[in-house]
Amino acid sequence: MAIHITDDPAADELLSSNPFALLVGMMLDQQYPMEHAFQGPQKVVSRFGSFDPAAIAAADPEEFAALCSTTPAIHRFPGSMAARLQELARIVVEQYDGDASRLWTEAADGKDLLKRIQALPGFGAQKAKIFTALVAKQLDVRPAGWEKAAGDYALDGFRSVADVVDPVSLQKVRDYKKAKKAAAKAG
Repeated sequence: MAIHITDDPAADELLSSNPFALLVGMMLDQQYPMEHAFQGPQKVVSRFGSFDPAAIAAADPEEFAALCSTTPAIHRFPGSMAARLQELARIVVEQYDGDASRLWTEAADGKDLLKRIQALPGFGAQKAKIFTALVAKQLDVRPAGWEKAAGDYALDGFRSVADVVDPVSLQKVRDYKKAKKAAAKAG
């Protein structure tokens, strides 16, 4: 299935064809607009020439941080995110032989998938639930119990990046988040 999050065909193609890029896009999706976060992997490819986890893990940290900080940066905190990206790459290489898709294709069930994702740098409980829903909804990988593991993000609606398939659904997710923030502020 093709991923349509960024409104940039090259970035969306990378997310669709490279499981590590999708994982990194999700990692970058914090305190930064989601379509920009998910463009991060394409920015790295255009500057680094590769999005291979082993190559990223082996890169000189200072040079890699500089590459990630080049305007437009991969995130509003490019230095810390570059370090986190390299740590994520190391984990993917060491634990999954460089194949990020093994995180979800080899998960015993939804609970195991959630546990695997939460063990990654930059993935707290909520983000792990969202990514579990994204894997199920966008990649059609649905280990037993994924709905329970993903919580409300498994429900139909427009709650998170897991529900974004085009610019219209992106706007619906934005509207949902804006309404939720306004309700929290008022309540």
